[in-house]
Amino acid sequence: MRTGEELPPLEIPITRTLIVAGAIASRDYQDVHHDAELARQKGSPDIFMNILTTNGLVGRYVTDHFGPGAVLRKVAIRLGAPNYPGDTMVLTASVDTIEDGTATVRVVGENGIGRHVTGTVTVTLPSGGV
Repeated sequence: MRTGEELPPLEIPITRTLIVAGAIASRDYQDVHHDAELARQKGSPDIFMNILTTNGLVGRYVTDHFGPGAVLRKVAIRLGAPNYPGDTMVLTASVDTIEDGTATVRVVGENGIGRHVTGTVTVTLPSGGV
């Protein structure tokens, strides 16, 4: 592994089940994450994914690449375009820095309407690197 290395893209289908399950798992009971009618009443065309689900998907993407010995140290993300059911989010990333067994990875997740998530993940690498 080296600075500038790109991770293979990961396509994640955005389903109602994923959105609702992620909200329930993270104890986010805001109606915009599970009730389409109330979401529409609040100006959204449908329910949408919460930030905690996105955070988990970003973390999974990075640790799946670096292996079971990798440890997340920091996930710093910012949301943009919402993830609605029926869309697909494509995560891409590149290694920004590597120092003393720790890598900083820049991550972008895009969907059909734009950038859903941008940010960085700091991960301690397994012994011996990847």
